[in-house]
Amino acid sequence: MAVATLALLGAVLAPGAAEPVERCSLGDERLTEVSGMAADGDRWYLVNDGGRKSTVYVLTRDCAVAEVVSGPTDPYDVEDLARAADGTLWLADTGDNDKDRETVALISLTPAGKTAVHRLTYPDGPKDAEALLLSRDGVPHLVTKNPFGTADIYRPKGKLASPGPTALEHVGSITLRPTGTKGGPVPPSVGSVLVTGGAVSPDGTVVVLRTYTDAYVYSAPDGDILAALRNDPVRVALPNEQQGEAIAVEPDGTLVSVSEGLGSPVRTVSGVAPAPAPPTTTTTTSPPAHDKTAAPAREDDGLATIPAIGVTAVVVGVLLLVMHRRTTRKRS
Repeated sequence: MAVATLALLGAVLAPGAAEPVERCSLGDERLTEVSGMAADGDRWYLVNDGGRKSTVYVLTRDCAVAEVVSGPTDPYDVEDLARAADGTLWLADTGDNDKDRETVALISLTPAGKTAVHRLTYPDGPKDAEALLLSRDGVPHLVTKNPFGTADIYRPKGKLASPGPTALEHVGSITLRPTGTKGGPVPPSVGSVLVTGGAVSPDGTVVVLRTYTDAYVYSAPDGDILAALRNDPVRVALPNEQQGEAIAVEPDGTLVSVSEGLGSPVRTVSGVAPAPAPPTTTTTTSPPAHDKTAAPAREDDGLATIPAIGVTAVVVGVLLLVMHRRTTRKRS
């Protein structure tokens, strides 16, 4: 049985030179609600959180749509995107603002447009999850979105089934503190603790979670996502994004972020994630560790304290109102 982990975030702010650089802007009218992103060193892959098909837009480095990969599956609320080593795109159909979905889903989309639905069930009731972390051995981890700052981590108990459902297990949690970075559709005191996206580098050695305002970069030299999330990350401020939900990691460790909204800039931050290790002749044969003891709580690094459970109903009410802005439709 997996051991739940609770780590207080002792993030180290990235050096001042590590600031986002605007590369290009999303001018294609099809890219108005970008919620997830992946990168392979040559192309960027973007997914919206709406639409009647499972669709990924493949962009060049000047933000031009070079290709559209689409399959027939009609998603409910796609919130993130990951790309596996074999080129399969994984859409996290895990949004649940109303907390009323009996199942959520991961949708696999091949470059040829073939889709498969893998339904999932939480062990402790519905959750709203907007971050997908896909390990290099293909194990998906979902990270929830919580206005009080504690994000829960879930992964399948066994091999994914299609259509499933496959049971999820709770394997950990991480607590974020507000940062004061400006941006997002809600006050920074709330927006800076809401996990809105995630990414893993193509080689599996860098793990990133983002909020509306900041990114948190974790080193995972052995590819163990849970072990990485127990360590102190490097925090990278991503200020002034309208509704930042998408994050990706290039093979060289460069972060790539983008917000919802037509005309939103694609921005990169280099020099934050550790560089890929040089190839060696040795290999690691031990499987990823699934049962770890909880990491001790760490002292605050000077950031604001974690929101108390007594956060005013007004602030939470505003947050929920923003979350409900999208039109809800029935699942097919």
